[in-house]
Amino acid sequence: MNNSTHKTGFFAAMLTVMRKEWLDFFRDRRTFYLSLLVAPLLYPLIFLGIGKLTQMRAETQLEKTLSVPVVGMERAPNLVKFLASYGIEAKPAPADIEARVRAQQEDLALAIDADFAKDWHAGKPAKIDIITDTTRRNGDVKVARVGKVLEGYGNGVGAMRLLIRGINPGIATPLHVGTRDMATPEAKNSQFMSILLPMILTIFAFIGGAHLAMDTTAGERERQSLEPLLATPASRAALVGGKMLAAALLGLASMLLILVSFKLSATLASGMAKQMDVSFLAMGKLLLTLVPLVLIGTALITALAAGAKSMKEAQSHIMWLMMLPMLPAYGLMAYPLKDTALWQYAVPFLSQNQLIQKITRGETASMEQWGLYLASSLALAAALWALAVWRYRQEKLAISA
Repeated sequence: MNNSTHKTGFFAAMLTVMRKEWLDFFRDRRTFYLSLLVAPLLYPLIFLGIGKLTQMRAETQLEKTLSVPVVGMERAPNLVKFLASYGIEAKPAPADIEARVRAQQEDLALAIDADFAKDWHAGKPAKIDIITDTTRRNGDVKVARVGKVLEGYGNGVGAMRLLIRGINPGIATPLHVGTRDMATPEAKNSQFMSILLPMILTIFAFIGGAHLAMDTTAGERERQSLEPLLATPASRAALVGGKMLAAALLGLASMLLILVSFKLSATLASGMAKQMDVSFLAMGKLLLTLVPLVLIGTALITALAAGAKSMKEAQSHIMWLMMLPMLPAYGLMAYPLKDTALWQYAVPFLSQNQLIQKITRGETASMEQWGLYLASSLALAAALWALAVWRYRQEKLAISA
């Protein structure tokens, strides 16, 4: 009976602290709405903007006529006409064309070798150089477009030469290699989003309740309103639980709004985001994936804020905290991992990254993957909560800076 009464008192104190923190936070309406609404409003602007820019870039570089400087264009008139038939107009190149490409004044140029006509008539490979700067991505679509047209021209001429000699062109192609793409329709159209989306969702989930978590500890300590709260009969565990619960609810409310804006923006977008799985079931899975990360972030930030002497010192942690969710995305770009390895679902941030990719690609995670993820994430959140409680039990916490 005493144990039951103790538990009831613990949860009652925790809920009382949570309500108190929410009321205090809500009084500052501007900060409240900024914390709650900035990310959900920013999200569709980011992805609708990316979709529109991608569409405009494709229209500009793939569909419209492309003007390309050509060195020695008089040496290959038939090639110049062939390029024009595919919307690539050749123009005389200035003498400093290489310097202009290096200075990004031109995205690319062609250089027809001085012996092009001689080698062409002799049936030898005639040389053409594509002049470009491969470290710049602004011209990669144009380079690929020109290279594909040149490859098609070379293959066509080579086939005609074989036919003139009475040889079947198929002899020069001993293998016909095909590809059976097993990717889902969602995955085919969301390769870029599969990198950017997990990063953004994990960042927002991890630090969504950061301001409230910092204000309820470091902020109250700076305002000297934390010491009277510590003097109440409520246990330190209940105080920490109530403050964390208030911050976690703010983070969860923000995540719900973010997922709603994600669904709306994916529905409105005409690009790759529209091809992702944005069903209500997928949104539920994403929320289940992100809830443990909200708890982990809230607990870690509360523990850090408990060790800070001022709100400014607590806020100084935000930069490196924002970097943590980015590390798996950068690591996977350099060293991709197969998502079949079970251990990945026990690694913070990497597990969320893999699950978000699976969900948006229309794939299904196994029960073992979900079980390991939820167990390890909740265990980490509990350990960080215990760390925050330990920090709250230190006497120096009640001493203002």
